[in-house]
Amino acid sequence: MEATVIPLPLPALPEGWEAENNFKAIGKITQEGATQRTLEPVGPYFLAHARRARHKRTFSEDDRIQAQERAKKVEDNDEGEISEPEDAMMLQRDAKDWKSQDHYKVLGLSKYRHKATEEQIKRAHRKKVLKHHPDKKAAAGRADDDNFFKCIQKATEVLLDPTKRRQFDSVDEEADVEPPTKKQLVKGNFYKLWSHVFKSEARFSKEHPVPTFGDDKSTKEDVENFYNFWYNFDSWRSFEYLDEDVPDDNENRDQKRHMERKNANARKKKKAEDNTRLRKLLDDCSAGDERIKRFRQEASAAKNKKRFEREAAEKQAAEDARLKKEAEEKAAKEAEEKAKTDREANKKAKDAAKNAVKKNKRVLRGSIKDANYFAEGDASAATIDSVLGDVELVQANIDPDEIAALAAKLNGLTVAGEIKGVWKEEVERLVAAGKLKEGEGKSLVA
Repeated sequence: MEATVIPLPLPALPEGWEAENNFKAIGKITQEGATQRTLEPVGPYFLAHARRARHKRTFSEDDRIQAQERAKKVEDNDEGEISEPEDAMMLQRDAKDWKSQDHYKVLGLSKYRHKATEEQIKRAHRKKVLKHHPDKKAAAGRADDDNFFKCIQKATEVLLDPTKRRQFDSVDEEADVEPPTKKQLVKGNFYKLWSHVFKSEARFSKEHPVPTFGDDKSTKEDVENFYNFWYNFDSWRSFEYLDEDVPDDNENRDQKRHMERKNANARKKKKAEDNTRLRKLLDDCSAGDERIKRFRQEASAAKNKKRFEREAAEKQAAEDARLKKEAEEKAAKEAEEKAKTDREANKKAKDAAKNAVKKNKRVLRGSIKDANYFAEGDASAATIDSVLGDVELVQANIDPDEIAALAAKLNGLTVAGEIKGVWKEEVERLVAAGKLKEGEGKSLVA
């Protein structure tokens, strides 16, 4: 290749200085003023020069074509990482409705979702931008087609912000694994199906590591630890992402506070509903967990074994004591007969005491009725209920002897004032004794 000769008027430079910037200078620059130098392209600049000469391109044309080739190379390299087909309906989304869009799907990360790394998100963003950039669409004759591009930018903004991404992941139903149905459990592996569910829920845990569900070979301790962890699950899941927009208007502070309270109440309600959902999930799982049934059966068998051993020991002790018991049988029989007689006598006394209490209570209630429930004219149902309620309260706070004494005072009284005077005196006595609180039994003292 022939060297290019370029006349260069250069200023005086120190003796021995040589040009070494992108081109190799043949000859030296003297201090005598302008001179001519022969320059040759070196390294990658030689290749670029040869490429432009071969294809007869200008510098700007070559730069543009090289940029296109680099962009295509990036797309080809990313194809293996992100290769989800784009939904035609998704491409027509309104960018203003970004809150309802699936950010992972917009970036082609549906199969990764909350597991997607920051690097994967950046690479997915780069690929989507290269494909949907408004300038590229304008070059293809589709002007003003930047709606989906804005969706891509919003999805990247949310997923690269840790706080916003956590809020979105909290309400990302696409990442949820539904509990297995009865039909699936009959046909499938109980432990495998439920394990998928709890692995999905584990992403919300504040504590790590999260106990695994295990299998039919899990120990009792492992199973108990698992259920204890999940029944006391500490979740970071929140629902701020579903908040209604709060107006950013200083002149309308009341409306702003109203929306903030409304959003706070909505989040609290959703949190409670999610806790209820998780509790039902655990209840359904534990109800069908054969390990729990097996552990209970083993515990019952161990308990029965101890009982059988105890009964056998007692039987042996009884056999050893048989001769002694025979010698003492007569005395024991007499003692038993005496005890039986005493019990019967005690029972009769208790029955008599109970009957006396019942009779005295009838006297107390009868006195209230005789006094027409301390009402003028026909007593209303409310008045009757109130007075009878206070009578029951007094009866509940005095012993049988006190009931008998009160019945004795009321027995034979027919005048309402006298009956009420007795009741009032009794209520005041109970209040003074601390058996009733001040204000209780007010219908009897009013």
